[in-house]
Amino acid sequence: MDNNTEAPREKTSVAEAFERIWSQALLAVNTAEEEASRAAQRVASVAGWSQDEVKRQAREFAERLTGHRKDLEHNVEERVRTALTLLKLPRREELQAFGSRLERLSERIQALEHRK
Repeated sequence: MDNNTEAPREKTSVAEAFERIWSQALLAVNTAEEEASRAAQRVASVAGWSQDEVKRQAREFAERLTGHRKDLEHNVEERVRTALTLLKLPRREELQAFGSRLERLSERIQALEHRK
């Protein structure tokens, strides 16, 4: 009898999980930007702004959104980097060095087998 009551989890790679999370975050940001643009248009019509004032306000608002989006991207990238560090996943250079070492060992083993 199995005492494990946890439901089986889908096995996805860390990269796939982060990619899915990142795309969801970008979708949320894009949706927020669209909603903010619609809200700015409604405010402009209620406030009676001129076309020039609407453009100026929209430009300032877009600049702020761009800054926030860059901050969000930077924060997510930093969190991903931190999470990967905590997982102690090997870096690309370490994997390449390990691969080179395995190749050298394989060559030595083959050379020893031929000497027999």
